[in-house]
Amino acid sequence: MERQGIAVIAVGGNALIKDKSHQSVQDQYNAANDTMTHIVDMIQKGWDVVVTHGNGPQVGFILRRSELAAHELHEVPLDYCGADTQGAIGYMFENALYNEFKRRGMVKDVATVVTQTIVNRNDPAFQNPTKPIGSFMDEDEAKRRVGNEGWAVVEDAGRGWRRVVPSPLPTHIVEANVIDILIHAGTIVVAVGGGGIPVIEDEAGYIRGIEAVIDKDFSAAIIASHIKADLFIISTAVEKVALHYNQPNQVFLDRMTVGEAKQYIEAGHFASGSMLPKIQAVIKYFEEGGKKALITDPKHISDALEGKTGTWIVP
Repeated sequence: MERQGIAVIAVGGNALIKDKSHQSVQDQYNAANDTMTHIVDMIQKGWDVVVTHGNGPQVGFILRRSELAAHELHEVPLDYCGADTQGAIGYMFENALYNEFKRRGMVKDVATVVTQTIVNRNDPAFQNPTKPIGSFMDEDEAKRRVGNEGWAVVEDAGRGWRRVVPSPLPTHIVEANVIDILIHAGTIVVAVGGGGIPVIEDEAGYIRGIEAVIDKDFSAAIIASHIKADLFIISTAVEKVALHYNQPNQVFLDRMTVGEAKQYIEAGHFASGSMLPKIQAVIKYFEEGGKKALITDPKHISDALEGKTGTWIVP
């Protein structure tokens, strides 16, 4: 098998939860197994792969369990929820990959790295929390949490109150060198889950966890740059990026340059809650010396690598 290079694959939320009626742990494993099968296709063709992933729904589940059990047990801080999900999702991916390698007669090692991501403690996001997490509350409970625990809360379109936390930009992956050593040794790596566990540095350089949420694709771009990945793939819910998405004049893109991507952003083509951060993450990867990037859905990765589909982004 001819070696193709190193790829970072940022796996989207649809890799674990397909819809609201399939949310159990077994459902999530089944979905993960489907996605890992497509990634093994790629590994079998000679790619060494770092897999990153989202964790938003899983963190929400842990927070909800924590709230329901608060009368008996201590609640789980948000950064520890991130660590818990990295371990659990890493286990799912490791298990699925191991069994698929076994089925195909391949010999490959897989390792999950519980990953911390440094954010700037002076990031403006800390003054403007915007990311909703956890369950809905009534106004009295929301006010109690603000008073007792210093939460920031917002009223959510008449549905109740929710906690909001900051979403600062990632600056550095603490375990980047470990990931680099593993991938260059031929190990398949699962890392930077949920964008990494957010940590901040004090004046002396010591780190501590902070309750925040990091954009997973931005963190994936940072690790792709650090390990000098030959390819950065964002695996999401759509086969190709589109202009005028879901409009009568929708146009799918086979290829775009970084310059064109910036023009499309300026023209408002990409929604802030969906495609925009993915395109911005790809641009960040190129600004740090990236080579090529691909956006497609899991089942089309193999075809996209052969140039048959997907949206390719080039410098």
